[in-house]
Amino acid sequence: MEASEEPRQCPARGSCPVFLALSSGTVRYAPSGLGPVPERNFREEPWDASSSSQQDEGLPVGLSAVSVPWKNLGPSKGNRETPGDLEEASASREETRGEEHSAATPLDVSRLRSSSMEIREKGSEFLKEELYKAQKELNLKDEECERLRKVRAQLEQELEELTASLFEEAHKMVREANMKQAASEKQLKEAWGKVDTTLFAEFQAWKTSPTLDKNCPFLERVYREDVGPCLDFTVQELSALVRAAVEDNTLTIEPVVSQTLPTVKVPTVDCNSTNTCALSGLARTCHHRIRLGDSESHYYISPSSRARITAVCNFFTYIRYIQQGLVRQDAEPMFWEIMRLRKGMSLAKLGFFPQEA
Repeated sequence: MEASEEPRQCPARGSCPVFLALSSGTVRYAPSGLGPVPERNFREEPWDASSSSQQDEGLPVGLSAVSVPWKNLGPSKGNRETPGDLEEASASREETRGEEHSAATPLDVSRLRSSSMEIREKGSEFLKEELYKAQKELNLKDEECERLRKVRAQLEQELEELTASLFEEAHKMVREANMKQAASEKQLKEAWGKVDTTLFAEFQAWKTSPTLDKNCPFLERVYREDVGPCLDFTVQELSALVRAAVEDNTLTIEPVVSQTLPTVKVPTVDCNSTNTCALSGLARTCHHRIRLGDSESHYYISPSSRARITAVCNFFTYIRYIQQGLVRQDAEPMFWEIMRLRKGMSLAKLGFFPQEA
């Protein structure tokens, strides 16, 4: 192109819709059915936007400027929108959203209402079920409390009755004990009136210095009046051996379990039979036998002889306990226990003894 050539201008720039759309920066409508444009040289002439559109000369038939409504959709590459255009586009978009929102709002509200009603109904049913369960549990607890209250009342009543009966029984026992104590004291006073004061004085003197020496006044009297007569059997030789073993605490009495153990003979007495007493010489059934010291010899004795020996052994056992300090009582209880043991020796000597002997 030479510099002297003049620039070409579009002959239809005042009425061409494409030109108008391009010049404004947006395209809203493009006419269809346009035929091919013949190649021609167009000169570009000054154009006034306020000028009226005219029919371009030389254009093909069917291509003419058409006035159509259009809307600004966005900026083009070569043009910039003014602030007024931007505000207008924003207002248009907000209006479109408002229309869409106003159309969707009734439907959303209806859905929210139906969901809210459904949730409310389900929540109400759940609360009713929980309330029913709570009332049921409360009723059960009330019944349990009532049952426990009745049990407690019954136990309290039984406890009161038991306490009253125990107090009554205790008072009764105290009264009986007082009556027995009074009776014992009365018997003791009567007994003291009958007891020889000399015998008690002898016991007190012996208790001051207890000894097993039979030459002291107290034991000498007991030997003479009780021990000697109780151990005086028909067979004198065996009786002396038994008395010495009792005094030395070396005599053993055991039940008869067999007759295979060795036996000895005492003159005129057959000790080889369990039907004859070795001490009295009488024909008696012997359930026990005695052994003196470490000897292996055994002597069969009758129940009467065993009772007499046992009574003497009980007396000697008690005075040994006193001598060893194992009996810690006043003089009066000791004296009465000794009198009871002396009574047992007297009864055994006379032939009175328990049947189990």
